[in-house]
Amino acid sequence: MFSGKTEELLRRIKRAKLARQRVQLFKPRIDNRYDDVKVVSHEGLNADAIPVTTAKELLSLVRVEDTQVVGVDEVQFFDADIIGATEELANGGVRVIVAGLDQDYRGLPFGPMPNLMSIAEYVTKLHAVCARCGAAACRSQRLVASEGQLFVGGAAAYEARCRRCFVAGVVESEDS
Repeated sequence: MFSGKTEELLRRIKRAKLARQRVQLFKPRIDNRYDDVKVVSHEGLNADAIPVTTAKELLSLVRVEDTQVVGVDEVQFFDADIIGATEELANGGVRVIVAGLDQDYRGLPFGPMPNLMSIAEYVTKLHAVCARCGAAACRSQRLVASEGQLFVGGAAAYEARCRRCFVAGVVESEDS
């Protein structure tokens, strides 16, 4: 969280549009923190997107005859079918750009991300700044009590932590 993943996705989508490539941008319907039909970064950058519930729905909405680039934000919220969907698109000549967390609040691999990273031609791992010590942060510390891995939250629910400051699986209040 807070490493600039969505901003980087939006930057790459913008460059594709500047190159006059036909682009479609998708987001999981579950992520409506900032907007129902836009991908929005924590800093407020945004772009129109198509909200979908499943990878199957995403595939059905891609205009394969004229889409050259497909972007997917918060890809960790999709089930394992997103792996096959991205492979199908890429094998069909579509450039696929995804953004998502590679680890959950326990510090464990998050959903389809390990598989997506292993089949990708390029992987860019971004780091935030640790909210405790200022080091490079690669973990998300959950600050609110919630059951399960899939919990959509923003700045009030998570903070970036480095390996040293992260406490795996523990919900910590901002005051601890």
